[in-house]
Amino acid sequence: MSIGTSIFLIAFGAVLCFAVNADVSGLEISTVGLILMICGIIGLLISLFLFRRPPSAERTVVREREPY
Repeated sequence: MSIGTSIFLIAFGAVLCFAVNADVSGLEISTVGLILMICGIIGLLISLFLFRRPPSAERTVVREREPY
């Protein structure tokens, strides 16, 4: 999950949780919004953690040869 997707989930979940007042039988929209916000926050934290860590595959070792 990327940072943009996480921010979208947080925003969409906040809209569902705080701005929508619709009633659907068998489904609590504010609970769905809260779950989306929590998933977005967790995804954002994971994305930031992985973004901060340097990639291990791009490391190169340069060894200089001594002239004969």
